[in-house]
Amino acid sequence: MTPSLTAERVRRDLDVVAHAGLGLDDFFAEAVESISRAVPNDAICVAGLDPSSLLLTSARKYGCLLGQDHKDAQWGLLEYGRDEETAFREMAAHGVDAVGLHAATHGEPRESDRMNELMIPEYAFHDEARMILRDGGHVWGGISFFRVGASCRPFDDDEVEFLGTLSRTLAHGVRSGLLCTVVAEPQTTLTGPAVLIVDRNDEIVQMSAGSQERIDDLTAGANSGAAVNPIYSLIGAARRYGRGDSTLPPRLRVRGRSGMWLVINASPLSSSDGRVGEVVVTIEEARPPDIVPIVVEAFGLTARERDVTQMVLQGVATKDIAAALHLSAYTVQDHLKLIFDKAGVRSRRDLIARVYFDQYAPRINQPLTPSGSFLAEG
Repeated sequence: MTPSLTAERVRRDLDVVAHAGLGLDDFFAEAVESISRAVPNDAICVAGLDPSSLLLTSARKYGCLLGQDHKDAQWGLLEYGRDEETAFREMAAHGVDAVGLHAATHGEPRESDRMNELMIPEYAFHDEARMILRDGGHVWGGISFFRVGASCRPFDDDEVEFLGTLSRTLAHGVRSGLLCTVVAEPQTTLTGPAVLIVDRNDEIVQMSAGSQERIDDLTAGANSGAAVNPIYSLIGAARRYGRGDSTLPPRLRVRGRSGMWLVINASPLSSSDGRVGEVVVTIEEARPPDIVPIVVEAFGLTARERDVTQMVLQGVATKDIAAALHLSAYTVQDHLKLIFDKAGVRSRRDLIARVYFDQYAPRINQPLTPSGSFLAEG
């Protein structure tokens, strides 16, 4: 049970941290330390998620998980390659903000493939509490809390309920942190996608030139899990897609350690001899149309505010926005004031700069390839 006084103090602390404009590394470090005062644990893993696909973009580890990344690929394959009601994507789909494994499995954590095949034998974690970071209709991340030992005290209902109350606050901190970093000067010479071939035994058997450079850019910071975390999550999802368990090929947008946005796709392969399980993965620099939606979502706009923002980015005048959306010009101006406040800008020009130039400013005069990617200099 979480003492009410401690819980309230943690809520207040998290609200301050979430609105402090911290980068993701600092925000999560502060957040997990605060939460641990109310929900004791032995280890924590924080997952960044693409709000569109709910695929993993990053992992940060704390407690006894710190530095333990040799099984990260297996975690991604289990989390996204199997069907479990406590998977982050299932929690998001069913409106569940927090869950305890002990309660969900009626005291039999080994009923979870994730626990039975990985967490219990590898780390001796016998209970897990999970929460997702949801703000409105978008999920920006998930956090897992673990307790060690077969005789550990399970996460109780009060603790799980408390975690659920933190979902929106933490999501705000993630949205802010995601846009904190202005893109660095480009450090890559790649002019096209990096391509990886993964065999049915989960080994990367082929990769194109420059692929390792792209993979290395996927590390999340000092507490990062393995750089291949997002890749193996995509592989698991691609196999589910290949089996017909999902309807869309997996795709995610992720901001690399360099500050550059990347798009990663995965597709199952078939061969003439009937082999299944092989997957092709492509990693390439995102084009502005890929990134504008997630940047706008990160401002926390309402549906109507997103409509107005989209038209502002297209250069549509206020009176024409009003006509297109069947609003008065005064109402559009009111929406613009709220949009500017949420985006931290003062004008249309500043808003456009916030969406585009903060992400691409160092490359704004760099030519594009026919596909719309930036052409490497030199």
